[in-house]
Amino acid sequence: MNIVYLIGIALALFFTLFGISFDSTAANPINLEKLGNFWDVSSALIVLGGTLAVVVACYPKLAKSFPKHMKIMLRVKAFNPTTYVDQLVELAQIARKNGLLALEEKANEQTDPFFKQAIMLIVDANDPDRVRSILNNDIEQTSARHQEVVAMYERGSNAAPAFGMIGTLIGLINMLRGLSGADMDSLGPDMSVALVTTFYGSLLAHVIFNPIAANLVARDEEEVLCRQIVVEGIMAIQSGENPKFLRERLLTFINQRQREGAEMGEGQPKERRGRKKKK
Repeated sequence: MNIVYLIGIALALFFTLFGISFDSTAANPINLEKLGNFWDVSSALIVLGGTLAVVVACYPKLAKSFPKHMKIMLRVKAFNPTTYVDQLVELAQIARKNGLLALEEKANEQTDPFFKQAIMLIVDANDPDRVRSILNNDIEQTSARHQEVVAMYERGSNAAPAFGMIGTLIGLINMLRGLSGADMDSLGPDMSVALVTTFYGSLLAHVIFNPIAANLVARDEEEVLCRQIVVEGIMAIQSGENPKFLRERLLTFINQRQREGAEMGEGQPKERRGRKKKK
């Protein structure tokens, strides 16, 4: 689970609530009664309801997949590049010994549909240019679908402050219309209620929607990287490249820290690493 995201959101809410209730000039610096000043049902309905309505209107097919998006965002290390490097090197060793047809059994063991498709394309002896074209097109289309989901949350991030301002304008208009002959002592409280919607809009945009969009972008980049590694590895296997050189080539796709771990075999299963140590 993506603990860092949950910790970040919890800290953002904590410091916001702490800042609201903190008063250094008072004998008791924590005054929880101040939190009541920031609660208004009508303001919450305007911001939350309006924002969700806009998101659903703009992305009717994607909005219903919110639980799925949350699951993807909270998942960590779903795509580990070092694991893909190790698997491709193993496939290269099998292909050199037994030929490409021997990879069909390994393809059926794959849980990643893209990886399985890539293996089967070379097992079926397709033209290399055609194989690369099919796989690259798959990557582009998948990334485009991911970007559409990210755009939905970015739309929500843009809509939330806008509805916060709309709520503020509604409150100000109602306040000014009732100002004539009204008690001036109520001017301050009425103004604060009008501004609460702006607070809700900013909070919803920067604490909810923006982090979700950023995490989904990170997941897309991880998946695209692993798929690019698969494409390069599969093409090298089809051309009969040496497994040792293949590992060196694929390691250039990942950063130095992950590269060092892959060279030590950290991407391999524990039992396999144990056998290497015994040797």
